[in-house]
Amino acid sequence: MKQFFLKMFTWWNSETFGTQLWTWRFGELVGQDEQGNRYYRTRGGQIDPTLHFERRWVVYNGVAEASRIPSDWYGWMHHHVDVPPTEEKYAPREWEKPHQPNLTGTPAAYRPAGSTLASGRRPKATGDYQPWTPGN
Repeated sequence: MKQFFLKMFTWWNSETFGTQLWTWRFGELVGQDEQGNRYYRTRGGQIDPTLHFERRWVVYNGVAEASRIPSDWYGWMHHHVDVPPTEEKYAPREWEKPHQPNLTGTPAAYRPAGSTLASGRRPKATGDYQPWTPGN
């Protein structure tokens, strides 16, 4: 019963019931990325009469976070390229790192030295700071 209500009313844990129905009725699976996100477009690549271009969407595998879309799929999703990565040989350049989602707000987030979140204690000031005083 809990899963039913989550499917009906939450969008951040994958797809809602409405999205699932829309995808089943009008969608065509284009491909899937290495994280398990599934990418769809309107069936047959038809042009949406309201938008005047092909409608494309993603169903996330887990939490719906836009930064989880890799760069090859990002280009297709935002109509920068017409051919999805499944239909062409996409080879990342040697300098490109593997895709990582945005980790802000998670325990794996980057916390530089001196951050109060890094170790819980801020290091002692080094003396290179001169406070501003009015009139000086």
